[in-house]
This record gives sequence, structure tokens and C-alpha cells, in this order.
Amino acid sequence: MFGVAPAWADDSASATAASEVVVASTAAAASAPAAAVASEVVVASAAAAAAAPVVTINKGDNTWLMVCAALVILMSIPGLALFYGGLVRSKNMLSVLMQVFTVFALISVLWVIYGYSLAFTEGNAFFGSFSKLLLKGVTPDSIAATFNKGIGISEFIYIAFQGAFAAITCGLIVGSFAERIKFSAVLVFCVIWFTFSYIPVAHMVWYWAGPDAYTSADAAAVATKTAGFLFQDGALDFAGGTVVHINAAIAGLVGAFMVGKRVGYGRDAMTPHSLTMTMIGASLLWFGWFGFNAGSALEANGTAALAFVNTWAAPAAAALSWTIAEWFLKGKPSLLGAASGAVAGLVVITPAAGFVGVGGGLIMGLIAGVAGLWGVHGLKRLLGADDSLDVFGVHGVCGILGALLTGVFASPELGGTGIWDYVANKASVDYSIWGQLKIQAIGVGVTVLWSAVVAVIAYKLIDMTIGLRVKEDEEREGLDVTSHGEKAYNM
Repeated sequence: MFGVAPAWADDSASATAASEVVVASTAAAASAPAAAVASEVVVASAAAAAAAPVVTINKGDNTWLMVCAALVILMSIPGLALFYGGLVRSKNMLSVLMQVFTVFALISVLWVIYGYSLAFTEGNAFFGSFSKLLLKGVTPDSIAATFNKGIGISEFIYIAFQGAFAAITCGLIVGSFAERIKFSAVLVFCVIWFTFSYIPVAHMVWYWAGPDAYTSADAAAVATKTAGFLFQDGALDFAGGTVVHINAAIAGLVGAFMVGKRVGYGRDAMTPHSLTMTMIGASLLWFGWFGFNAGSALEANGTAALAFVNTWAAPAAAALSWTIAEWFLKGKPSLLGAASGAVAGLVVITPAAGFVGVGGGLIMGLIAGVAGLWGVHGLKRLLGADDSLDVFGVHGVCGILGALLTGVFASPELGGTGIWDYVANKASVDYSIWGQLKIQAIGVGVTVLWSAVVAVIAYKLIDMTIGLRVKEDEEREGLDVTSHGEKAYNM
């Protein structure tokens, strides 16, 4: 978030520096005259204070993050669940709701047990450590750093906020193989993929030592070496273009191929059973996305406001461009197209929300509407996969587009914020669109490759053990009855 995610204020280099001052002062007191020691302690303490301000919590920031975490949860249940549920046939409505709901619960529990620790503690460039298993050592007084020196938020709030991101990412994948996969296979896949794809990608992109560690050029170099792999490379991802959307879309696309096409695909009508539900779900997604993007500033400040406005304007532009393009190509504008366009705009602006100006956000949204329309029609035919609810066509295409365009429109020359220099504590004067674009492309490539490899292995293992698909007669009858013993609608 903000391109990176904070480490803890009490674990940062600034805390280490402060402890060294205390040790040095104590040693001096044992051997030097009292007056001299007092003078040295004052000088050392003043230097430490100037380099490492005391981290404090602002109740307004805490409150903002609580609200944003709740909004992200709303995106999953009921937002994503209803959006997906309306798109499938009525005989599979409950199965999709059940999958999204249960995946959310499953990942939330795993996040508390080990996910948070492996994603957001210092370890190596790809994984954190097991130091905070079951949130060991986290108390109501624990502080997580934000993106401004000396300002923190309660660690418990940050844990919940990030956990909601992890849960909805796994839920997104469900749409790619809806209407034919075993419920048990969904759960096992999510455990494997969450552990070996979501966690390391989140660590690679968002883990760093926090701004208070960047007291000098030398200290910054040391701190950066402890960060995630893609953070060290300089990749920008404000709220999850790579971590959430590309990551999930690739896993979904691989699943669409490996689970196989639905019975009757390309022959039988598989129209959405309730576009009313889909529109309600899309609206809840848009509403919750304000927490997703603006909350990623980790403070209730101007950057959050910028992300908020971009999350309002870009999807609006995308909904219009998708609608107009579809109207031109097909002769009629559709509600499904408008809703899908809004989601495409939300996806494309996610990695850029706090980095690009509103003009840049509007342009990104306009492009995303057309790109998403192509993704769910032209590209889908080229790939030949039965991506049931067009997860790759929207989240993959627009996620990749957003990640790359972030490198372009984050430029101060195009109204963006540029890159923040935490040592100088101001925006860097150097920004190269071409250089940042290459860094963004590397981030996209690493995410695509990592997620694909993990997904292939996970699906193969599941297919060899419990199997991926339900039986053909069960699929024809519908997963609501055959997998869950219920019906969405009892007439």
C-alpha cells in the first residue's frame, strides 16, 4: 500500500539506533566525569531524536483504517458473492455464494495463524518469518508504521485490513471455474495458493522497514535490503494491482484450463440468472473499493483523498467507455457491460490510486473500459478457456494495464506524485517514465510467473488426489443441490 507496506515502528532501524544511544550513554556514565557524560548524553539524545522521532498514534487514522477494513470485508461478503452469484445459472447460485463466503472465512483464519507473520515480518526477499504466528507478541499497544515518519496506527487494525485483502483475493479466483468444481477442491486449492503465491507476492511488493528507518543514505541502503524483492526493485503498487488482481487472475485462468470447460459450453445457453443481483454486487464492490484504495494510504490525509477521488472517477469513466464501445459494436448498451466496465475501472486504478493525478486516473479508466470489453470477448475467444465469470478478462487484463500505466501517469510531468525520497523526506526530483515502466513490467512478469507455477502445481496435486470436478450428472443438476443440498429459490 502506497506501493509498499509498513513494518513495525518498534522493529525499525530507528528503534535500534535509539537503543544504541542508551547503551553508549550507560557505558560512558561508568567511566567519564558526570558533567562530561551529561553533555554527551544530551548531544546523543538530541541527535537520536532528530533522526528518529517518537512514533505516535492518531485516533483519526485508527478510525479511518477500521472503517476501511470493514469496507473491504463488505466487498467480499456480500459484494463479490452477489456479483458472481447473479452471473451464474440459478442452479449454481448458492454454490458460488458458499464458495466466496467460506473462502473468506478460511483465509481470515489462516491469516491470523500464519499468513500475517509470513507476509509482514522481516525474513528474506520472498517470505517473512514465523515470529508472529497466531499474532504472537501483538498487543493493543503495538504500533504499525504508516508512510510518514513518527506516525503509526494500531497493529491490530493493520492486521485486519491486510487480512481482508488476502481473503478477497482468493475469493476472486472462484469466478474462473464456477459451476463445475468440487467444493473441497476449492478449499484445498485456496490453502495451497494462499500460502505459496499470495503471501510471497504480498511480501515481495509491500514489505519494508518503515519510513523511520530511512534516516540517512546508508541507513536507507541497509533498510531496503531487508525489504521484499519487488520493493527493492522500486515497483509501485498502491493497493494491489499485482498482489491482488494479476495474482488472482492468473490463478483463475490456469484453473479454467485445468478444470476444463462446463458441460454444454459453447452449445447451451449459460446466461446470467439475475443481473439485478449482479448490479447490486457491483455497486457494493464500488462502495467497498473506497476502503480498498483510499485506506491503503494508511492515514486519513491528502493521499487518501486523492485515492478516494480516483476510485470515484476512474470507474465512472470505464463504465462509460465500456457502455459506449459495446453500444457501437453490438447496437445496444447492456447493464452487464456497464457494471463490468465499472469493475474494470476499479481494477485499473487500484495500483495507481494514490500515485496518479485525477486526469491520469480518468484516462486510465477510459482505456480500461475498452480493454476489459476486449478481454471478455476477443481475448477470451483467442485463449479458448471457459473462464466462467471473466476473471482474467477483467482483473487480468486491466490489472496488467493498470500496473504498467502507473509507471506512466505517476510522473510529476503528467500530474502524478512521483516517488517519495524518505531520506530527504520529500518527492524525488528524478523520475523516468521509461525507467519506471520497465520496473513495473518486471513486477508484472514476476507475479504472472509466480502465480502460474504455484497454481499449476496446486491444481495438479488436487486432481491427483481428491479430484477437481464434480461428476457430469451432478453438474447438470446443479451444484446447489448436489454439493450443498439446498436451492437458492424455492418456488
